Amino acid sequence: MYKIAVCDHIHQKGLDMLASQSDITLLNLASLPKDELLQSLQEVDVAITRSSTAIGDKFLANVPALKAIVRAGVGVDNVDIDACSKQGIVVMNVPTANTIAAVELTMTHILSAIRNFPGANAQLKDERKWKREDWYGTELKGKRVGVIGFGNIGSRVGIRCKAFEAEVLTYDPYILPSKAINAGVSYVKDFDEILSCDIITIHTPKNTETKNMITAKEIAKMKDGVILINCARGGLYNEEDLYQSLQSGKVRWAGIDVFDKEPGTSCKLLDLPNVYVTPHIGANTLESQEEIAKQAAQAAMEAARGIAYPNALNLPSNATQLPDFVGHYTELAQKLGFLCSQLDKSVLTSLEIATQGEISQYIDSLEIYAIVGALKPSLGDKINYVNAPFLAKERGIEIKKKASESSTSYKNLITLTAYTNNGSLSVSGTVFDDNIIRLSAINEFEALIEPKGRMILFKNTDVPGVIGSVGQILGKHQINIADFRLARNAKNEALAVILVDNAVSNAVLQELSQIDACISLHMVVI
Repeated sequence: MYKIAVCDHIHQKGLDMLASQSDITLLNLASLPKDELLQSLQEVDVAITRSSTAIGDKFLANVPALKAIVRAGVGVDNVDIDACSKQGIVVMNVPTANTIAAVELTMTHILSAIRNFPGANAQLKDERKWKREDWYGTELKGKRVGVIGFGNIGSRVGIRCKAFEAEVLTYDPYILPSKAINAGVSYVKDFDEILSCDIITIHTPKNTETKNMITAKEIAKMKDGVILINCARGGLYNEEDLYQSLQSGKVRWAGIDVFDKEPGTSCKLLDLPNVYVTPHIGANTLESQEEIAKQAAQAAMEAARGIAYPNALNLPSNATQLPDFVGHYTELAQKLGFLCSQLDKSVLTSLEIATQGEISQYIDSLEIYAIVGALKPSLGDKINYVNAPFLAKERGIEIKKKASESSTSYKNLITLTAYTNNGSLSVSGTVFDDNIIRLSAINEFEALIEPKGRMILFKNTDVPGVIGSVGQILGKHQINIADFRLARNAKNEALAVILVDNAVSNAVLQELSQIDACISLHMVVI
């Protein structure tokens, strides 16, 4: 049994996911005082935290068995990542669950600024004045919007501004230009081109490179009356320089959700009439809180089982040093390796990773994750992302790589082929819309399905009645089918890939294997 501790309050849906797993013990410690919480973590495999639990020396001294920490949210300011790394603890966050909430808040600030909405609202409600002439705004249509950072949030802000018929430019040296071009957005290499826009919104992480990214020097290059938006991280704009430029009118309006020091109740930006503010509520929607909890729970389960470490921040291929989309392919590569190891448990002699599309530029990063996935079931905690290539070599496993930047079936595709003393096995997968991971093929069988949870792989002679027989047996044993995909080959064979919600006993598997048309049967957990 794996133990997962929830140290801070998360949405009930996340707790329900954890509680429903037969191989996981949930410790909901969110209501405990922090000193008591620390005494309850001795045998915990994974901890889920939010911002109110400090992950430093005191915490780490009480978690000898901890493998991973999941920060249920984006920011990890409360986590000492270096200390965790020294202790061998993987740190993960949940960077995409609140994406839509942050995008929509950004659009709210942009639209409020161009139409002076908060001021008009306050004058009518608080002063009971009907002075329409005070509130002439501008239109987003035809304006130039500069988006600094074109990741999950920035890209969606850009697409929404395009829907308002604005011209959108983006500056982001860490993405492929094609990502912006495919979205109909102009990709610029010269940062000064962004500074010429009518509206500028920033969507970058806060680090040594981006802190004080916009100062008086950059503001001086902007056009008079520019609108600045920050719903990302406090400190990306120098607050003193921003204050001065707002006072002078160089910056006409600013929409601010985040502050250099929070709570931002003493920030002097609040004194200005041309600043619209919110108290760091970018993630504060009911939908995003539920999604954060669900994604955090899923990441904790996968980490506890050693399957994958989604959005890990302290692995060799740090997500902050690679384009956003690569992180999901590293997760996919590890899952493909893990799947191979369960479908063929004999001695692995060679592992080949083949890539198609833009992801081929990052095949060296994918290689490590694929090795970890393939060897994790046999080596357990002995293997990690540092020693994986060495352990593969020590075992005499040959690693092959084939990269092609052209792709015939999907924009990007990973195919992992495991060679064993029983033969060979190939599995393929892709990622849609940057974050939707899908298994696309097993050997010659093509079937799109999410590689997550419990999966039954049922190969059979392609004759009538098999699906009904499988469904009848699973239904009889109260095993709920979450997804069912069927693929066929030219040999009159079929492969059913079945996602189920419940644990499947050996007795049920034995019953399924006795169906006359059954050729092979595997139960895997991803």
